[in-house]
Amino acid sequence: MWFCGAAVLGTACTRHPAPKEETEILQLQTDKACYHPGDSVTFGIDKSVSLSGLHVRYRHLNEVVDEDSLHADSWTWMPPAVDYKGYLAEVFRRDTKGKEETLGTIAVDVSSDWSKFPRYGFLSHYAGVSQEHMEQIIGRLNRLHINGVQYQDWHWKHHRPAAGTSSCPAETWTDIALRPVEKRVVDAYIAETHRRGMLSIFYNLCFGALKDAETDGVSPDWFLYKDKACTERDAHRLPSQWKSDIYLLDPGNAGWQRYLAQENEKVYSLFAFDGFQIDQLGSRGIVYNAQGQEVDLPQAYESFIRAMRTARPDKRLVMNAVSGFGQDAIARAGTDFFYNEVWADQPQFADLAEILKENAALDSTRATVFAAYMNYNVADSTGIFNTPGVLLTDAVMFALGASHLEAGEHLLCKEYFPNNNLRTTAELDKALIAYYDFLVAYENLLRDGGQWQEIKVDCTDGSLKFASWPPRAGCVSVLCRQIGNKQVLHLLNTSQADKLEWRDASGTMPEPDLHTDVPISIEVARPIERVWMASPDFHFGIPYSLEFRQKKGQVTLTLPNLKYWDIVVLEY
Repeated sequence: MWFCGAAVLGTACTRHPAPKEETEILQLQTDKACYHPGDSVTFGIDKSVSLSGLHVRYRHLNEVVDEDSLHADSWTWMPPAVDYKGYLAEVFRRDTKGKEETLGTIAVDVSSDWSKFPRYGFLSHYAGVSQEHMEQIIGRLNRLHINGVQYQDWHWKHHRPAAGTSSCPAETWTDIALRPVEKRVVDAYIAETHRRGMLSIFYNLCFGALKDAETDGVSPDWFLYKDKACTERDAHRLPSQWKSDIYLLDPGNAGWQRYLAQENEKVYSLFAFDGFQIDQLGSRGIVYNAQGQEVDLPQAYESFIRAMRTARPDKRLVMNAVSGFGQDAIARAGTDFFYNEVWADQPQFADLAEILKENAALDSTRATVFAAYMNYNVADSTGIFNTPGVLLTDAVMFALGASHLEAGEHLLCKEYFPNNNLRTTAELDKALIAYYDFLVAYENLLRDGGQWQEIKVDCTDGSLKFASWPPRAGCVSVLCRQIGNKQVLHLLNTSQADKLEWRDASGTMPEPDLHTDVPISIEVARPIERVWMASPDFHFGIPYSLEFRQKKGQVTLTLPNLKYWDIVVLEY
């Protein structure tokens, strides 16, 4: 049978059954990155525009939930008071003959807690920054709907993160690389993130101490050693011109836990941080405590997390699993979400899916954020990010149900977050807004449960090859998730990828060709009521219905456009 929906309240369709690539006319803003149920959303348009015939339409997935005419360049909307829902607001002009033209879109996340759909950003520079510049940086993160910000390299010493005392805090200090840090900048950033509805999370290792730690009260009985005889302390070596190497302590040692909890209490008394981003260094091989006993680091991490929660149960905790190390113990201890720093030992797109599968086996309700550094091999000198590599990786991560820690004052390219050698182009900046809008607008299809399934997709004229996950060279990769009465197909265009690797380490990922009017067939087992699709690459991410024919367990349709990533939704 054939089906095409109609453009009325409560249905999916736009007026554009085959949308064309357009130039966005209006830049839209919201006052916050996320909203609690019952909060109103304030929207704004960035420039003067004629309000004649201007309207706004609000969608949840493919359903129109509200529509209104606009009489000012700033307005408010009260979303449905339902928790953990994503929406897409579309501003359009309707002429006297009823013809509509989309001028811009922006997503809205209604979620009472960031841990359901975490979108993590970062900061790394805290000196010589004006208030105006800070507002611009947080405004950019707000436009990407970043709902939590990690403060990297903000602290004075790893074992004593806050400089000064609770009664007399230092106004300036230096970080581990001897860069200046100003308290006023850290405070102002925290205030600005809170104004935007974001959490501010301070970074530190769970087991780091500098060379002067013992003079600050760190016991020699708390250190880790590389040998049973305790002759060599385990250490993370740093450049000689930096403040110190980092010497490692037993994170499971109760004395060290009490010490750092007290130092964190000083942090919380001086700064309005919302929680602690706990870091580690991956596998250290066999290590020993001061009594010559072998230390089970993952078990020690679990103990450490529980101790930090006991010390401040009101604060948020996230812990890094470097290359997955200790993830099972971290899961047992309970953190806000899984945080996987991925490295060259897990370079494939398929590895990302395996990480998510392993995380789901530990806790299927907990979200995942990937800390993953793009164009890594070219980031030691100045240059630009390779847009196709960044977008294809984000497409894969978002389609798999994760998000990507990448956005801050700059885009991340190294584990040393202050590294800003690579810059983004205007094209990439614009595309990232579209991708993060898509991540939020369709979060209930991307990150809200469901069951992965195998599904067979073919191109009926042979112009493209499709292959079920894991990706294969020369093919469009197909992922399928069943969510309620919907089958969500992710079509990820890896057909021209030079490697099936997320890192695009040398920045060589080619831009995929644009494919239009692609005839495809999909094997299905039940009658389909409707089919619709959306893409961050076209027509502002707006969903639109597709005509289809179903016969003998097969649905055939024409895919209007495919660049990096489309979703096709079959509703039963």
